[in-house]
Amino acid sequence: MLILLPPSEGKTAAPTGTAMNLTELAFPGLLEPRLKVLEALSEVSAHPEALDKLGVGASLVAEIARNTRLKEEPAAPASSIYSGVLYDALGYSRMTPLQRRRAEESIVVISALWGAVRLTDRIPAYRLSMSVGLPKLGRLAAFWKPHLNESLSAAAGEQLIVDCRSSTYSAAWTPPAERTVEVNVFQERQGKRTVVSHFAKHTRGELAGLLLRRRGAAPTNPQQLLKVAQQHFTAELVPGTAKRPSSLNLVLEKGISFAKSKV
Repeated sequence: MLILLPPSEGKTAAPTGTAMNLTELAFPGLLEPRLKVLEALSEVSAHPEALDKLGVGASLVAEIARNTRLKEEPAAPASSIYSGVLYDALGYSRMTPLQRRRAEESIVVISALWGAVRLTDRIPAYRLSMSVGLPKLGRLAAFWKPHLNESLSAAAGEQLIVDCRSSTYSAAWTPPAERTVEVNVFQERQGKRTVVSHFAKHTRGELAGLLLRRRGAAPTNPQQLLKVAQQHFTAELVPGTAKRPSSLNLVLEKGISFAKSKV
């Protein structure tokens, strides 16, 4: 089973430690494009109009300044750099050693800067969205797509792919439809379903954590994934086609809060 996650929007910077070594990151075939993005990001982040070019507000000026010195910044495992709603719900730090090993083997984080990383990869905190366009590289989703296709297709093999990415990051790699299940989260109100991004992030994190903590073999097809999800969520499966992946729809009750979570 391969679980695809987006990065967190905000990052928790490592307070101390040595700098990253790009040659030690997972997916070594991505080294050259990583260097290109790193150089372009550093250049843009030093520009007087960096905030506008990177699509962020004035409150993030310190994070954008950090982008100019990422080769020297302290690095830490991606599991501690990525934080926020989804990663809190995933609960990597609360897992047993066996569950952590499963997470490290199963999870791939799609990144605008690194392309794709594993939770054990040592990286610095950075600020960059997949929706951004960089000089000479263009929109990052389009830039990464050919590179990720080769690296991630090999990593996925014949495994079931559980896609918990947001649409911004989904654009960077299209996995094989016949082995992929996209995870969608809806809240039902007065008979209508709406997407609520905050709840969606949390719920996808919960599902990923559930899959890694449960005993027994990992699901190998969409129907098995549905059975696991139905033990904790109101869930339904929309079968895929030759070109479209299956969809696992998780439906939250009106007024649900994280404190009332079933997981």
